[in-house]
Amino acid sequence: MSGTTTRVNPVLRAAPATPAEAARHFRASLAFHADVSDVAAALAAGGDPGFAVLDSRSTASWDQGHIPGAVHLPTALIPEQAEQLLDRAVPVVTYCWGPGCNGATRAALALAELGYQVKEMLGGFEYWAREGFPYETWQGPGHRTADPLTAPVEADNCGC
Repeated sequence: MSGTTTRVNPVLRAAPATPAEAARHFRASLAFHADVSDVAAALAAGGDPGFAVLDSRSTASWDQGHIPGAVHLPTALIPEQAEQLLDRAVPVVTYCWGPGCNGATRAALALAELGYQVKEMLGGFEYWAREGFPYETWQGPGHRTADPLTAPVEADNCGC
């Protein structure tokens, strides 16, 4: 016995999907998700963006910073208050803190179960702020310089 072991490529341990399967998956993913850049561009274009933005975090989190124009509705209150704050005919984009939090997913599920069309904003408030988009706090408007590791420094968009 030679003692050699065959090394398994961790990326290809599970074979990639067929192109048709991949196309179905990624098309479906786009039906469920939006990213912060697309949401920001739609809101900045002026007029009705065709969707409502919902911040599903606590009041303390909302006060620290939120997307201008967002509806504040913590996930636990969605079953009781969604009808008073949201129009069922208007799609809703949910967000929470960021990629390490599934609060926006839970909020999207709660809304879908109530009959709303819904998407989750990938990156959450963390990436909204990191990409340099304006936000509001209990003290007033805020804005940070874009993090060059998350957003282009010299361009309006990433080109993706």
